[in-house]
Amino acid sequence: MKHYDVIVIGSGGGSKITRPAANLGKKVAIIEKGRLGGTCLNHGCIPSKMLIHPADIMTHIQEASRFDISVNPLVTVDFEKLVTRVSRTVDAESDSIPPVYEAHPNIDLYPYEGHFLSDKTLDVNGEIISGDLIFIAAGVRATIPEIPGLKDTPYLTYKEALRLTKQPKSMVVIGGGYIATELGYFFGAMGTDMTFLVRNELLSLEDDDIKAEFKKSFSKRFNIHYQTTPKHISHDGKLFHITIDLPTKQDHVITCESLLVAAGITPNSDSLRIQSAGIKTDEKGFIKVNEFLETSVSGIYAFGDILGKYLFRHSTNFEGEYLFDSVFGEETLFPEPIRYPPIPHAVFSKPQIGSVGKLERDLKADGVDYVVGLNYYKNSAMGMALLSDEGFVKLLFDSNSKKLLGAHIIGEEASNMIHMCIAYMHMGATLDDLLKTVYIHPALPELIRNAARKAHAALG
Repeated sequence: MKHYDVIVIGSGGGSKITRPAANLGKKVAIIEKGRLGGTCLNHGCIPSKMLIHPADIMTHIQEASRFDISVNPLVTVDFEKLVTRVSRTVDAESDSIPPVYEAHPNIDLYPYEGHFLSDKTLDVNGEIISGDLIFIAAGVRATIPEIPGLKDTPYLTYKEALRLTKQPKSMVVIGGGYIATELGYFFGAMGTDMTFLVRNELLSLEDDDIKAEFKKSFSKRFNIHYQTTPKHISHDGKLFHITIDLPTKQDHVITCESLLVAAGITPNSDSLRIQSAGIKTDEKGFIKVNEFLETSVSGIYAFGDILGKYLFRHSTNFEGEYLFDSVFGEETLFPEPIRYPPIPHAVFSKPQIGSVGKLERDLKADGVDYVVGLNYYKNSAMGMALLSDEGFVKLLFDSNSKKLLGAHIIGEEASNMIHMCIAYMHMGATLDDLLKTVYIHPALPELIRNAARKAHAALG
């Protein structure tokens, strides 16, 4: 049995531990059953955004007539070439990682699935290894709902959808979260006839005003059935047949070439057999950790999506960097608990969303005295240039301290614009700080200034 100073499970967020620890002279084992680089590089944020950018270009072209621009002849996309280019790019990035690990004298790569035998011992493809410290960053996978017939069909999850080289003429998406709305937007912008089956509402975790604006816009682009769960799904060798109930018709059947299941995520803790190590989870299987990201077993840490706290690569990176510093840094005897700064996120669909901080419904529930500043894109100089007919900036301030508590943007470049608000919140900025800032005219961030002015006026 090989013994290591450090065992890392998962090569995505786990990269924040593997080489840094090895560079300190620690003997490190990295366990990864899939391509190195994790979900973000291989099946998530990077390839999806490489596909969504062309979708944005296609959307701009399709809407060029709004700007008195005629596009002729009809614009087409080489779908296979596009997807192949993206896949080759991310594969090359992933393929560049193994040689680095193999060349490092302190790193052993185990390209297999592993599972716990005891608290510090794992079985990796029949080989038994143990470690003093173990870091679990094994992530999550797509949840496959229990719909009669579904498992007997060639449905897609995000992993297969991002590698689909033949563009389907029609597609049904089961789900209404960010994966569903991002990938559905991509296929729809490229010309696939899209239908969404949403159990409750689109983007349920967003601010209520953001959800309403997104629903209004997204519903203009695509067919969406709300409060809908498929009753039965079958495949005849060419087409899917999906049975649903509509308000006006029971047992309505939708046919389509392709079916994307984006109905949530499931933590990979089950495949690790963590119960053998005594590691505790919540009822959904997400690993429980304390304020130091340590599990219920001393010396075993977990971070990233498998915690179910924040499901973003940037939050995983933050946690991984914290762990490396607290476990291997100079202050290891008296480490500080993890303190999360405002964790932002974005939805790269159409319209785009950027968000950070508190939601208005959270402030209401907590009894916080707050004020709202909201300004629409169309009420700005750059918004006029963009012919904006949708989108806004919404800012939430504490009525007493005037501190910025939350910011929510929907519209063009929302994922970029939100960074001003991230910085403001990180620095504890107040409404006065936003008002005193000089903004470039005419640029979209003036929307943030205008929203701040609205909040100032509301305070009286």
